[in-house]
Amino acid sequence: MANKTLNEDEKFLFADKDFFNSPVAQADWAAKKLVWVPSEKHGFEAASMKEEKGDEVLVELVDNGKKITVNKDDIQKMNPPKFSKVEDMAELTCLNEASVLHNLRERYFSGLIYTYSGLFCVVVNPYKMLPIYSEKIIDMYKGKKRHEVPPHIYSITDNAYRNMMQDREDQSILCTGESGAGKTENTKKVIQYLAVVASSHKGKKDMSAGELEKQLLQANPILEAFGNAKTIKNDNSSRFGKFIRINFDVTGYIVGANIETYLLEKSRCIRQAKTERTFHIFYYMVAGAKEKLREELLLENFNKYRFLVEGHVQITGTQDDEMYDETMEAMMIMGLNEEERVGILKVVSTVLQLGNIEFKKERNQEQATMPDNTAAQKVCHLSGINVTDFTRAILTPRIKVGREVVQKAQTKEQADFAIEALAKATYERLFRWILGRVNKALDKTKRQGASFLGILDIAGFEIFEDNSFEQLCINYTNEKLQQLFNHTMFILEQEEYQREGIEWNFIDFGLDLQPCIELIERPTNPPGILALLDEECWFPKATDISFVEKLCNTHVNHMKFAKPKQLKDKTEFSVCHYAGRVDYNAVAWLTKNMDPLNDNVTALLNNSSSTFVQDLWKDVDRVVGLETIAKMSDSSMPSSSKTKKGMFRTVGQLYKESLAKLMTTLHNTQPNFVRCIIPNHEKRAGKMDAHLVLEQLRCNGVLEGIRICRQGFPNRIVFQEFRQRYEILAANAIPKGFMDGKQACILMIKHLDLDPNLYRIGQSKIFFRTGVLAQLEEERDLKITVIIIAFQAQARGFLARKAFAKRQQQLTAMRVIQRNCAAYLKLRNWQWWRLFTKVKPLLQVTRQEEEMSLKEEELQKAKEASQKYETELKDIMLKHTQDLEEHLEEEEDARQKLQLEKVTCDGKIKKLEDDVLVMEDQNNKLLKERKLLEERVADFSANLAEEEEKSKNLTKLKNKHESMISELEVRLKKEEKTRQELDKAKRKLEAESNDLQEQIADLQAQIAELKAQLAKKEEELQAALGRLEDETAQKNNALKKIRELEGLISDLQEDLDSERAARNKAEKTKRDLGEELEALKSELEDTLDSTAAQQELRAKREQEVTLLKKAMDEESRSHEAQVQEMRQKHTQAVEELTEQLEQAKRVRSNLEKAKQALEKETSELTVEIRSLSQAKQDVEHKRKKVEGQLTDLQARFNDSEKQKAELGDRVSKITVELESVTSLLNEAEGKNIKLNKDVASLTSQFQDTQELLAEETRQKLQFSTKLRQMEDERNSLQEQLEEETEAKRNVERHVSTLNIQLSDFKKKLEEMSGNVELLEEGKKRLQRDLEASNTQFEEKAVAYEKLEKTKNRLQQELEDILMDLDNQRQLVSNLEKKQKKFDQMLAEEKSISCKYAEERDRAEAEAREKETKALSLARALDEAQDAREELERANKALRAEMEDLVSSKDDVGKNVHELEKSKRGLEAQVEEMKTQLEELEDELQAAEDAKLRLEVNMQALKAQFERDLQGRDEQGEEKRKQLVKQVRELETELEDERKQRAALSASKKKMEGDMKDLEGQIDTANKGRDEAIKQLRKLQAQMKDFQRELDDARAAREDVLSTAKESEKKAKNLEAELMQLQEDLAAAERAKKQAETERDELADELASNASGKSALSDEKRRLEAKISQLEEELEEEQGNMEMLNDKLRKSSQQVDQLTNELQTERTTSQKNESARQQLERQNKDLKAKLQEMENQVKSKFKSSIAALEAKVSQLEEQLDQENRDKQAVAKTVRQKEKKLKDMMIQVEDERKQAEQYKDQADKANARVKQLKRQLEESEEESQRITAARRKLQRELDEATEANDAMSREVSALKNKLRRGNEPSFSSSTRRSGAGRRGVIDSSDAAEDDADMQGDYNGTKAGE
Repeated sequence: MANKTLNEDEKFLFADKDFFNSPVAQADWAAKKLVWVPSEKHGFEAASMKEEKGDEVLVELVDNGKKITVNKDDIQKMNPPKFSKVEDMAELTCLNEASVLHNLRERYFSGLIYTYSGLFCVVVNPYKMLPIYSEKIIDMYKGKKRHEVPPHIYSITDNAYRNMMQDREDQSILCTGESGAGKTENTKKVIQYLAVVASSHKGKKDMSAGELEKQLLQANPILEAFGNAKTIKNDNSSRFGKFIRINFDVTGYIVGANIETYLLEKSRCIRQAKTERTFHIFYYMVAGAKEKLREELLLENFNKYRFLVEGHVQITGTQDDEMYDETMEAMMIMGLNEEERVGILKVVSTVLQLGNIEFKKERNQEQATMPDNTAAQKVCHLSGINVTDFTRAILTPRIKVGREVVQKAQTKEQADFAIEALAKATYERLFRWILGRVNKALDKTKRQGASFLGILDIAGFEIFEDNSFEQLCINYTNEKLQQLFNHTMFILEQEEYQREGIEWNFIDFGLDLQPCIELIERPTNPPGILALLDEECWFPKATDISFVEKLCNTHVNHMKFAKPKQLKDKTEFSVCHYAGRVDYNAVAWLTKNMDPLNDNVTALLNNSSSTFVQDLWKDVDRVVGLETIAKMSDSSMPSSSKTKKGMFRTVGQLYKESLAKLMTTLHNTQPNFVRCIIPNHEKRAGKMDAHLVLEQLRCNGVLEGIRICRQGFPNRIVFQEFRQRYEILAANAIPKGFMDGKQACILMIKHLDLDPNLYRIGQSKIFFRTGVLAQLEEERDLKITVIIIAFQAQARGFLARKAFAKRQQQLTAMRVIQRNCAAYLKLRNWQWWRLFTKVKPLLQVTRQEEEMSLKEEELQKAKEASQKYETELKDIMLKHTQDLEEHLEEEEDARQKLQLEKVTCDGKIKKLEDDVLVMEDQNNKLLKERKLLEERVADFSANLAEEEEKSKNLTKLKNKHESMISELEVRLKKEEKTRQELDKAKRKLEAESNDLQEQIADLQAQIAELKAQLAKKEEELQAALGRLEDETAQKNNALKKIRELEGLISDLQEDLDSERAARNKAEKTKRDLGEELEALKSELEDTLDSTAAQQELRAKREQEVTLLKKAMDEESRSHEAQVQEMRQKHTQAVEELTEQLEQAKRVRSNLEKAKQALEKETSELTVEIRSLSQAKQDVEHKRKKVEGQLTDLQARFNDSEKQKAELGDRVSKITVELESVTSLLNEAEGKNIKLNKDVASLTSQFQDTQELLAEETRQKLQFSTKLRQMEDERNSLQEQLEEETEAKRNVERHVSTLNIQLSDFKKKLEEMSGNVELLEEGKKRLQRDLEASNTQFEEKAVAYEKLEKTKNRLQQELEDILMDLDNQRQLVSNLEKKQKKFDQMLAEEKSISCKYAEERDRAEAEAREKETKALSLARALDEAQDAREELERANKALRAEMEDLVSSKDDVGKNVHELEKSKRGLEAQVEEMKTQLEELEDELQAAEDAKLRLEVNMQALKAQFERDLQGRDEQGEEKRKQLVKQVRELETELEDERKQRAALSASKKKMEGDMKDLEGQIDTANKGRDEAIKQLRKLQAQMKDFQRELDDARAAREDVLSTAKESEKKAKNLEAELMQLQEDLAAAERAKKQAETERDELADELASNASGKSALSDEKRRLEAKISQLEEELEEEQGNMEMLNDKLRKSSQQVDQLTNELQTERTTSQKNESARQQLERQNKDLKAKLQEMENQVKSKFKSSIAALEAKVSQLEEQLDQENRDKQAVAKTVRQKEKKLKDMMIQVEDERKQAEQYKDQADKANARVKQLKRQLEESEEESQRITAARRKLQRELDEATEANDAMSREVSALKNKLRRGNEPSFSSSTRRSGAGRRGVIDSSDAAEDDADMQGDYNGTKAGE
């Protein structure tokens, strides 16, 4: 909002930011380096930094230019000027006390009293009326979000109201703060706002509407009048707490309200401090009551009343008489009538008059008297009681002592106390009554509230000079409320973050108030303050001092309890609250807690003549009477004080319960906190006491609240709600269909481009930082506005188009009408038209007859229908009359029955009258008997009175004796107490001495234990190292074995290679020989015709060939033998390898187990080391940061360390000396016993030295503890270790010197006294050193505190910087988004501009076309005009001719002329048609030309298309071929993959087996791990105790870690190698198995073809048997199904039976019901008759009424009996229904079973079908196999035939060779050669195959 347009009221809401946003102010702030400096006057002052001097900084104050040096830690950063007067202090970049205070101060001085601080609102009391609560402002805040409007209580209320309506969660607004901070005013404003916003009569104009809202607003003035008063701090201070609960219905309207109050300060009505007032109503009444009412109320002037201490104290700005009128008006609105209002005022006047009653002492006695009873008379007149009874009840009340009631005279003090207690109780009861009436008025609407909004206005924290029981209760309440605030703000918030699993480090704000609350409210173990107070109230002779003593004894060591340093009184104690330490004075706490009253007076008031006073004192039985007070003072037993067990409850108990209820309601609501702050105690506007405000801010935890709001994620929303609400912003981000809410939200946030730092996604919600949801809401609103605008535009467009279309239709209609009108005007005088109009109606005459006939037919139909309806009506009437007659007959029967019943009833009444007469006689007799009994009772009572007098005398004697006994018992108890106290003191001293000795022993034992544990740890470490070494040795052995195995494998592989090489060589030689053979054969063939020499040569060569063959065979055999040997060796080697591998696996598993255990140990050790190293790094990092500032401190620190080291050396020396001296003294004791009596003096000195030594040891222990503390502080420094080692060496040297001195001491016993003196001097020196070390320690503590301060300051600065960074990031992301949007808009604009350019071009083209058309049209127009002119000329000529003809010729001539004229016209038309035809022909010609062109183009396109198609077909065929090839290749690959899969499945099974083994090993390892973890936990528990010793062992650990890492690496390498070996082995096994399977398959195929058929037939038989079995099973299941169906039928029959029974039962119940109703009717009739009889015979027959009533009661009993019967019937019906349900359940179960059986049958059928399919497949396979077998058989037969043929040829060749010279030699030899060659080839081929097979097997095996 612009500042120029701010109204008067808006100035107090909106800040003026012109100056602060100016660049000049920004530059000034940056140049001066402005900071905040502490100031005594202003809290903090602005200053500019000049220079830094180490820890101190020189600054110049901005206000006066004064230069000051300030500590660096006390300086606080200043925010830039743009953050001045910021509305939400969470937006400040630098968050510190100074900035918060400055912001509040600036806003306060500008009239802006409301400021947000994170999630809650801070209000500073302005002490003046501001114009910011008008209806206009309410309208401004109505329905607005928090960020849309400036801070205001209305905004908080509206948000709470909206949240209640939206989330259906109850809300509460907690207004807290000190007295005078403005809580009550803000509460009023909340109610005012809700009364306007949530009024149920918003739209109605009548004045009666909104009564509930008026009453809600008017309840406050009444409660303020009776509960508020003027105090020092506040003119309208609420002296009671209230919780206003406003109930709303579902629609959000106010349904009702309820007010609960807490702790009215009723003591104010009897006494007030100076310048303070009592409750307002006293002054209102005295000042404002009219004369008549004054007389009735017996009112006097202000000064006449003793309870108005200061008289009439006026409040500035208010008139008491006006306020009286307002209060009375409010009471009228609240519905209090005149009598009630006067009654209230009478009670108020009574309270004032009670204060005027004066008592005086009698001269010689302490008894009180009332010399003037005028005030008492006035009190009694106003209260409606007797004066004498009242004075007697006050002065000599009746008190029950034992069984006797005694009148006890009261002292003046007791009487004054009784009057004051009565006044307080009267006023409190009046206040409670008014509150009850207010609540009744507000809750009169009986509608149920759906939800409520609670407003809490309770007194703030109070610290006065004299703090009593009321202050404790108020401060206890504030502690609970502050705990609620802390719990909701800090603990619950962070717990929700952790529960939702978002990244969050738990921050401890140190604001737990539970210890203080427990100190006050704890019931037992130990009991709190309130519990002890209640306990003390029941004890006899208990006083306030005894209560405080008990309190101090039970809570001495409590952190929040303390005793004041300067005790003014014994009844004082202190409690440390969150707001500060409060000193309480417990005077009169017991009486305040019991709240006693004079029960004599209360009984009088209960029997008052005034009904109003009676109503006030109706619960008199709950009053704590004078008896209890008497028992408190007298010495009666505690058991007698508990006469009213359940009736009496203390004030503390009641308050604690009401507060607990309040806290539970608040915990169940969503709280909204409003922190009210008082600016000064002077009630001055425009003044702010900085220190006062700072104290309140600290108490309220404002800074912490802002910090968690800034660091945390205060806004959160459920996934579904987020999606539902903001999906409009990311419409296309989420795909269609179902998606999880979390995933949808993630997608939406990605689409929204939110900075990851601004949100966190939890398990069920999404969390946002402050302001993010508001930004999203704004974007959503913008999006919705855009959509709505678009929708509106569409709607408006649609409506406009509709309207335009309508207008168009109207225009066309108008034109049509105009055209028709013009045509009519032309035609109306035309003769032919007239004739047409006359003839046209005559054409419809023929139609009329048809219509008439149709109408007649319709009439006939209608008549028929009416006749039907009449007949039906008659039937219905007949039926109805019959029914009515039957009904009448029934009614007559019923009337006759009723008459009969009436007759019977008359008879019964006569009988009853007779009974009444009998009863009267009996009654008379009983009256006589009663008189006799009364006479006897009177005699007995007289006797009783005499006996009571006797018993009274006896009881008096008894009481005297009892009092004597009790006094003696008290004396005895006192003596016992003194003796016990002495005993206690003695025991304490002894216990202290024993404790000291035990402490010394414990310390020594601890040292011994620590040493033993250290030794154990070292042993464990050594054992662990030994284990590690053993495991490394085992690993090395395993590695060696693996290497040996690898060597063996390599040797075997080399052998295999050599074998393969030999085989290759043999094959080569074989091939060479084959080639030579072939060559020889060819030569043989060529040279068959040569000479015998050649034949010989050939024979030789053949012999050589045979020899070579033999050699070849032998070589092949030997080769095969070698191969078999190699295979055997290979298998043996593989088996050995597998065994070794298994051993290696076992070793490896053991190693892995050991390794896992080691890894666990090492990981835990590493974690500990890491944590230690991290801690060390953090400390070093911090030290480096602060090094620049701590140069001076370090120097001092080093000096102090040196001094400390020296002290340590001295202490160690002295301790050694002391030890040596103790040993010497022990020896001296032994020698002194042996010595003479002359050494007695030395022994006494020796004892003294012993005592001194004990003291020295104690001091030494103390000093050692302090030394340990110092060592803990200096743990981080490494120099300490070196110094300690040097100190140890010095001590050892010193010990050796002292050992030498020991011998000298043994010789010189006489010098002991001198040594003692030296020791004393050493002691003094030690004390001095101790003091010096203490001072140094204090200095270091101060330095530490400074360091803490600097640390906190730096942390705060870091947080502020991080916040600034986040804000900057957010700004950057927003700018980037804007840039993206701008780019998008630019692109859109460009596209739109392009579209527009295109459209422009189109428009221009169209314009050009239109221009050309326009030109052509213009030309055509000109031509048409010319033609028109010509036609007009012709027309004129024709007219002239026509006129001439008309004038010249007669009618016939006219007709001829007209015919000629028409002829000409027709000719003209013909000519026009011809021209049109010609034009059409031209157009047709052009169209045909175009058609020809198109056909040519089409043919060309067709040809091109056909070519393309052919090319595509060719491409398709090529692709198809390629695809076919690919398919074939894929098929082959598929087959290969199937084979591989089979192999893989086998390996997988193996692997699964291995996996199971491994799982078993893992389970065992896990068990071992669990045991190890348990042991480790134990060790960790021990390790925590001995962290110091671990520091010494770090080096060893590091070595262990390095070795462990090395071992890990080795283990990993070993594992990798093992894996490789396993893979190699597996590959070898697979290859071997594949070869074997192939070999087996070939063998099986050849061998088991014959047996396959028989196996298949067996399988077929087996499957058929299975099928038969399954069919039998099916039949069985079908039988079961039939059984189930039968069961179902039976159950359905049972169900039908049950339903029939039910129906019968229902009919019976209906009959019973009707009978009951009849009886009730009879009963009513009887009652009516009875009443008539009573009216007639009331005076005569009183006793008859009783008899009749008895009879009525009998009838009622009968009715009850019938009701019971009915209930029994209902029960039976229910039982039957239960049975029905059970049966239905059974039926359903049986159905389910049937369905299951059906499913099983279906499964069985499916299985049968599957088996049949398998059978068919197996048959097909068997057929295939038989076919294959036949093929193989044929091939075998062919092979055998070929073999036989070959053998024949070979034999023929041999024969021919033998013959040699036969003529057919050549041919036969050729044939034989060929045959031989074939045989050789086949044999060679067979050998080659065998060799290949062997080679293949060998290679596979080798692999």
